[in-house]
Amino acid sequence: MHIWIKNLTGLLNLFLQSHCPLCQRATSQEFCQNCTRQLQKCQRKDPISLWQEPIPVFGWGEYGGPVKRAIAAMKYENQPQIARPLGQWLGEAWLLNSPRRDSHPVVVPIPLHASKQKQRKYNQAALIAQSFCEITGLKLKLNGLARVRETEAQFGLSVSKREKNLNQAFAIGQEFRHRPPNVPVLLVDDIYTTGATARSAVQTLRQYGIVVLGLVAVATAVKDG
Repeated sequence: MHIWIKNLTGLLNLFLQSHCPLCQRATSQEFCQNCTRQLQKCQRKDPISLWQEPIPVFGWGEYGGPVKRAIAAMKYENQPQIARPLGQWLGEAWLLNSPRRDSHPVVVPIPLHASKQKQRKYNQAALIAQSFCEITGLKLKLNGLARVRETEAQFGLSVSKREKNLNQAFAIGQEFRHRPPNVPVLLVDDIYTTGATARSAVQTLRQYGIVVLGLVAVATAVKDG
């Protein structure tokens, strides 16, 4: 009987296996063991090195190498499952290194414009935020912010053009429109580069009298000092 169960389990695992989105090896997880190791090597030594005003930023990893590849696959190759481990690792790092252990913010993902979300079929920041909240126990408000103006891709734009591109791109979402939160907001995004997106989102929330604790991101383009 034991051998029969063992054989059945092996057969089920074979059928349940998919391919690692980064290297195409067979795996029963989101990434194969090798790619998981490579990704975790990209974890920042000091995730709170950017936690400073005007917008405190908490970053799990450095944007480059396998992390850059994983985020690109998640966003542009229809691999939404990648968000789960990235959000988990971000959540675990927050629990270990949170600069504000006394605070219990509500989590708000940076939204996509409706047309882009319809095209992609999901918002990667929202999926990361869901996984992040499962680990941290923080409350998630998926519709705290809305993206009301469609913008061109930020990649390749200068800092000034990024700022102009995101001018008035956000508005208060339906969850906060009639009842603003009585605790600070913690924003979640996949990447933090020049900060143009974060500044625009924070400005929108603060104009409405909502306190913003900071932003957490899977990867930042700023290296540890």
